[in-house]
Amino acid sequence: MDVLAIQNLKKHFGSKEVLCGIDLSVPEHSIFGFIGKNGAGKTTTMKAILGLLKADSGEIYVMGEKVHFGQTNTNRHIGYLPDVPEFYSYMTPMEYLSLCGEVCGMDKTDIVTRSKELLELVGLGKEYHRIKGFSRGMKQRLGIAQALLNRPKLLICDEPTSALDPAGRKEILDILLAAKEQTTVLFSTHILSDVERICTEVAFLHDGKIAMQGTIAELRNKRVSDGFIIEIEQKEVADVLINVFGDFQYTEKNSLVLLIALFAISILFSPSKFHTFLPYSTNLCTFSSDNTYFIQYGVSIPNPTPCVIS
Repeated sequence: MDVLAIQNLKKHFGSKEVLCGIDLSVPEHSIFGFIGKNGAGKTTTMKAILGLLKADSGEIYVMGEKVHFGQTNTNRHIGYLPDVPEFYSYMTPMEYLSLCGEVCGMDKTDIVTRSKELLELVGLGKEYHRIKGFSRGMKQRLGIAQALLNRPKLLICDEPTSALDPAGRKEILDILLAAKEQTTVLFSTHILSDVERICTEVAFLHDGKIAMQGTIAELRNKRVSDGFIIEIEQKEVADVLINVFGDFQYTEKNSLVLLIALFAISILFSPSKFHTFLPYSTNLCTFSSDNTYFIQYGVSIPNPTPCVIS
């Protein structure tokens, strides 16, 4: 069963067409990655799902019920974590969840039991300080606890790992992975390594359309390569790499692999050349647990530019 179904959703802001008739389905008990660059329309889509934004056309269904703008009936099935959650800073985590439970009409005994359970899940079970002293990562974790409080069928998280350090990102991803046992998770991001780590299915939003959707395995099979893709923001940096490595090749300017790139240019090179590349770099390579290479900065030239190898 699909927890969420979107059919031909369209939305304009003035003369700008943000959503151009997207179709999307999210299966039950999946972790669904909604991927796109900043401004692609991810947040617009999520607001439409919540009934907070009126679409120009199209239909949205949550648990088989149609979503209507300005009405919140379907939101009883949804838990929502915005990209920057706000709290009453003078409260403790338990006080805040108790307030949210009362607003949702939950039984007082259930509020206490459920709040303790969720605070343990997100690693705040022994945190009794007021929220005003929390770090951003702690607030994100509390936000997830609040979103799961009324046992939603669908948990929507808008870029939950943005602006977090690697340790904080790992904590949030681990929590979302654990939440899969309780609900279906839809989270937006532009960080592909996060998607690879926990998602069962993904969809790429590009130019207001779903450019690609499927399981991680299906998408990997669509693009098989024994090399690497480097995504560069500035053409000058790409030209330097071309001069250093003669067998580098430009890929298509607007190819799908560039969805998260700020400047649409990338270079393909063989694995053997990667090790040749290292002497030309300074403190730029780290390795993830799945042997994905992350380059923090480009080659040693003035004004190095961030880039990624995947």
